[in-house]
Amino acid sequence: MAQSLRIGIVGAGPAGLTLARVLQERGIRASVFEAELSTSHRTQGGSLDMHAESGQRALQIAGLYGAFGDIARYEDQGSRVYDRSGALLFDEQEDGDRPEVDRGILRDLLLASLAPDTVQWGMRVSSVQCVDDGFELTFVEGQTARFDVVVGTDGAWSRTRAQLSPILPFYTGVLFVELGIDDVDRQHPDIANLVGRGKIFALGDEKGLIAQRNANGHVRVYAALKVPEDWGRESQSAADESKSLRDQLLAEFESWDASLLSLIGPAATHLAFRPLWSLPPGHRWPHQKGITVIGDAAHLMTPFGGEGANLAMLDAAELGLALASGDDWPRAVEQFEETMWTRAEGAARGALEGLNEAMSIDGRERVLAHMHSHEA
Repeated sequence: MAQSLRIGIVGAGPAGLTLARVLQERGIRASVFEAELSTSHRTQGGSLDMHAESGQRALQIAGLYGAFGDIARYEDQGSRVYDRSGALLFDEQEDGDRPEVDRGILRDLLLASLAPDTVQWGMRVSSVQCVDDGFELTFVEGQTARFDVVVGTDGAWSRTRAQLSPILPFYTGVLFVELGIDDVDRQHPDIANLVGRGKIFALGDEKGLIAQRNANGHVRVYAALKVPEDWGRESQSAADESKSLRDQLLAEFESWDASLLSLIGPAATHLAFRPLWSLPPGHRWPHQKGITVIGDAAHLMTPFGGEGANLAMLDAAELGLALASGDDWPRAVEQFEETMWTRAEGAARGALEGLNEAMSIDGRERVLAHMHSHEA
């Protein structure tokens, strides 16, 4: 019986928590192991637009669609495109069905829906090994745990994936430097007006400034550069690390309009490096009973297209249904993998093409064409 399966989930991101919730709703208890020490260990990243056919569908399967409506920001679906001179080239305030939600708020919703002690914090997996008729997780502190089924939702550098595939992510050649601006509407109204209600793209010179509205008056900014993956690391040894990195970043955009430079000026703090990595589109592995990976661990892709978290959650929901399907769950999981691989391949190719187009010499024109195509 599926209810008797011992299921271990590696990673407490959107995919891992969605999977645990779908299983719980069907009477199956899973254990989730998360390397982070607590929910407040680090910020969870920017805002996600939840797609009706994937992310929202997963929340419906998990029985959380109504609760999601209470945290979704339908008012923040707008898109703008600027050129380097600060000229507004495109402005669409969408009234569609891809509402925004902050990653951290979504995570809190999923965590609150799970039984106590479902998630075990501070449990970093060092290896996954096949033993007898199951799999054993070994943790960095030396503990071990055995399961009938192990699911890796442990991201780009998944330890679980190593049991299935030798393939590693490759650097796309684009680095995001992330910054954050707090209390933007009260403290920085000019920046608030520049960003509007949604996200903006300012592109030129094979680089870009991207900003998105988050909840609670926060704006998250990404300075996109075609540079080596270790760009800016020398700034980390400077006496004033933030100032040194900001100066280096401003130098990259020195000919851009002052209104756009305000996005990476003194108002912006919380600087962090975000190299964009990707698994090869079409990544697959020979099926193994009792172990699989989903989300970024299976099909890591660039954020251009907004499919990553949405597909991860849909993966989780559909895998949960497969595991709960009864005695023939191994066959159901194998069929699920085929479905996941097929849909992820197209999305990953599109995400990589979208990144390359946006960061090309004529990136602004290509992004504008893409935006206008969605108006038609």
